[in-house]
Amino acid sequence: MIKKILIANRGEIACRVIKTARKMGIKTVAVYSDADKNALHVEMADEAVYIGPPAASESYLVMDKIMAAIESSGADAVHPGYGFLSENPEFAKLLAKKKIAFIGPNPHAIQAMGDKITSKKLAQNAGVSCVPGHMGLIEDADEAVKISNKVGYPVMIKASAGGGGKGMRIAYNDEEAREGFQSSKNEAASSFGDDRIFIEKFVEQPRHIEIQILGDKHGNVIYLNERECSIQRRNQKVIEEAPSPFLDEATRKAMGAESVALAKAVDYDSAGTVEFIVDKDKNFYFLEMNTRLQVEHPVTELITGVDLVEQMIRSANGDKLQIKQKDVRINGWALESRIYAEDPYRNFLPSIGRLTRYRPPAEVTLENGAIIRNDTGVFEGGEISMYYDPMIAKLCTWGEDRGIAINAMKDALDVFELEGIGHNIPFLSAVYDHDRFERGDISTGFIAEEYPDGFEGAMENAGHIRKIAAIAALMHDIAEHRAADIDGTLPNHNRHVPDEWAVQIGDHNYQIEIHGTPHSCTLVANDGSDKAAIEFEAITHWKPGQGLVAALIDNKPFNFKAEKRPEGYAVRHRGCEFNVKIRTPRAAELAKLMPIKDAPDTSCFLLCPMPGVIVSVLVEEGQEVQDGQALAVVEAMKMENTLRAEKKGVIAKINAAAGDNLAVDEVIIEFETGE
Repeated sequence: MIKKILIANRGEIACRVIKTARKMGIKTVAVYSDADKNALHVEMADEAVYIGPPAASESYLVMDKIMAAIESSGADAVHPGYGFLSENPEFAKLLAKKKIAFIGPNPHAIQAMGDKITSKKLAQNAGVSCVPGHMGLIEDADEAVKISNKVGYPVMIKASAGGGGKGMRIAYNDEEAREGFQSSKNEAASSFGDDRIFIEKFVEQPRHIEIQILGDKHGNVIYLNERECSIQRRNQKVIEEAPSPFLDEATRKAMGAESVALAKAVDYDSAGTVEFIVDKDKNFYFLEMNTRLQVEHPVTELITGVDLVEQMIRSANGDKLQIKQKDVRINGWALESRIYAEDPYRNFLPSIGRLTRYRPPAEVTLENGAIIRNDTGVFEGGEISMYYDPMIAKLCTWGEDRGIAINAMKDALDVFELEGIGHNIPFLSAVYDHDRFERGDISTGFIAEEYPDGFEGAMENAGHIRKIAAIAALMHDIAEHRAADIDGTLPNHNRHVPDEWAVQIGDHNYQIEIHGTPHSCTLVANDGSDKAAIEFEAITHWKPGQGLVAALIDNKPFNFKAEKRPEGYAVRHRGCEFNVKIRTPRAAELAKLMPIKDAPDTSCFLLCPMPGVIVSVLVEEGQEVQDGQALAVVEAMKMENTLRAEKKGVIAKINAAAGDNLAVDEVIIEFETGE
């Protein structure tokens, strides 16, 4: 049996592999760059080997350094995780030459399926349904435009060696095809060292559904049902679930059979994923095959009970697959939320910095049988670096049915404490609260369709706002009583704390009366209308300074995040952010007389929306630009982002050049003001 595994990766997937290896009694070796010297995977492994500077191209992607780490540690196997060297056939060949077990498929399968052009041809030969397109290599943007017209817009421009949404663009016209070709080519070269591009028809209103396969070195291959991965932004998956709410058993069986046929055609062994685009009529088309463990593998594990990492290790060890197709069942429902360091209010641009607070929900089994799982590779006080993928954690829930799993996820996101960087928890909460998602009426266009102007928060729920107002008043009352108790220890400092507070949340105004103590009280909320006041029975053990507010309202959990602000709190709940002001009734009357201060005008600046490197500035000083014209390209975490003009104007000054590292909101370009 394999005795020591070197994990040629980092972050949460390295931690995930370590957990299974530990369970199997196998020692582990971590590798780390300068940026990861204090990382969680380094701490969890039995030993760790330093491999170089922060940039992946100088550390995690350098085969010689990984091979040196294998030799120095005495590891007899390597798990590549995903990304980096996981789908590099040359790496797998090098390990085989050194008689080191590669915990993944054989080099032939990686090479055949890792190249999207070759894999499409093999899929067609194996009888797998494929999307129409041009599978040959494309030399330049002019040829890309010509092919796009032949295939018919819209088209998908993709890197042949791509993955994870990188090197991928959708084009609806010649201009977008030309621009998308160059961006895809640049990203592909930067991320994969391979800038080959191909084009295929973009299926509109598609669902992204994938089949998990598992094979051994004895010719056995099975499929472990499907995962729905349709909630995506920039072609990067955000929410996954298993099974799909869309498939029927006949379609599932057909997709599984074609996936197994493709795997057998390349003598596939280990875990892998065959990805499909599925249209509204349940027609499915082969998209690609990922010859590695997928980010979203936990949802499959939760509904099948199969540890995919363990099966990969056993396959690499030469063991025969013990699971038969007839043994594979669907037990309940599972969801995965990818928690990213990104700002959903700025078009999901990456965010970097230190995690000043990181308190994920506990991994437990709830009273209703629901399960909470959190795969992570970070810790409180750790840093999110600009050098790697911005994933923080993968929060998963399981329930007997989809509704239970969704409700468990909503509650888990409510109590996930994450501070110090921008993150997408508000967006995730908004999606789970969306009626379309709850119905299972989703597609890969969900985000663009539901948030066409960008994410600005979830739709406000009047019932939630009223509860927030009531609990915020109780929090303020707790803080005021605490201050009064402290003051009461001083001579002549006794002061009365009222039992009624005026709460303002946007345009909503409430009078909240408090009867009892925080451990057992009645809150009476009156919104000033003709409707009768609403009473809540409330309990909370919140104390001033705590960021997570956990309460029971009418014996049901109601949780939200709160941060102290002048006159109240900044509150975040279910994808909404509220500025809650709490005053005495008299102070509230006087506040209505105060003038409103205008926000500063930044319309004459192009600000850098994220920490990143300027790839290029596309305009010159004195140049007139049009609405929507590309102004500059910024790269962050291996993704290129084109910044465009919001309106017609003239360039007054350019403050940055290619190669400059900029922080959030640094001025790139100044426009003439017209004064």
